[in-house]
Amino acid sequence: MKEDMLEVLIYLFENYIADGLAFDPSQDELADELAGAGFEGEEIEKAFVWLEGLLDISEPDPQLNQPQAPESLRFYTADEFERLQIEGMSLLTKLVGAGVLDHFLREMVVDRVMALDSSDVNIDHIKWVILMVLSNQPGFSEIAEWAEVVVTEDLAPVIH
Repeated sequence: MKEDMLEVLIYLFENYIADGLAFDPSQDELADELAGAGFEGEEIEKAFVWLEGLLDISEPDPQLNQPQAPESLRFYTADEFERLQIEGMSLLTKLVGAGVLDHFLREMVVDRVMALDSSDVNIDHIKWVILMVLSNQPGFSEIAEWAEVVVTEDLAPVIH
C-alpha cells in the first residue's frame, strides 16, 4: 500500500494536473481510482483537504496581496524554518529572485508545505509543492515544461 499523502498529490499532479487533461472526474471517481492505485482512504482524504486548501488560498485578497518593496525581508517562524530547512528557504529565495514566484506565490508555497502531513519534508517535496502551486495559476499550461525544469533542476542552496 502507498501510504503518504504527498504520494497521492504527486499521483494526481502527474496524471491530471501536469498533462492538462480535459477529464474532470468527480471527487468520488478520483477516490475510487486512487484506491485502485493502492492508496489508503485516509491519505486520499488528506490529499483532497490539502488541495481544497490550495484552492482556498489561490484567490488573493487584494488588500493582502500588495506589492512588496524589493528590500523587504521574509522572516520565517521557527516551525517554518524547521520544515523548510535552509535548502528550501534558499530555493524559494532563488525562485522569487528569478521571477518564477512572486511574494504571494511564495506564501502559498510556504502555507502548503506547512500543511503537508509529514514530519520529514525534504527539498524534493518542496519542489513538488512549488509545481502544484504554480500549476494552479492561470496560464500554467503555457509554461509548464519550463516551470518543471526551473523548479526541479539541481539548484545549490544560496543563503541571502
